[in-house]
Amino acid sequence: MIQRFIELGEGYSDLYELIETARANQQRLMHLMAIHTKINEKDVSSLVVVLKPTDPGKFQALYVCREGVPNPHVLKNKRFDMFAELAAELGKTIIEFDAKPSTMFAEKELYYQHLIGILRLNHYIPPLQ
Repeated sequence: MIQRFIELGEGYSDLYELIETARANQQRLMHLMAIHTKINEKDVSSLVVVLKPTDPGKFQALYVCREGVPNPHVLKNKRFDMFAELAAELGKTIIEFDAKPSTMFAEKELYYQHLIGILRLNHYIPPLQ
């Protein structure tokens, strides 16, 4: 199994693509997530659409708008509201948790491997087989 974050951007106009990706893949939609962190004293969130693995191929895509949306628990904002409306429309609950910011890692790929480890540990995505 290959699990990979696919970064769409930081949550500005690319948020619309993230939302449409979830709608277009409703049959494969596994989770909607918000990963909260703090960068330069700003509370921000990454919004994630997790799809079920492909069959065949065993590729699991995790589409992300990384650290560009204000944390809605600190500052209410329309972008997170749109994501919450999507969750309601698709009958999903947004899974929320805190994580280290990507700026703590030397490379973005190391950051995404860290997040994959957290998701596996909490049984949100399956382990490698």
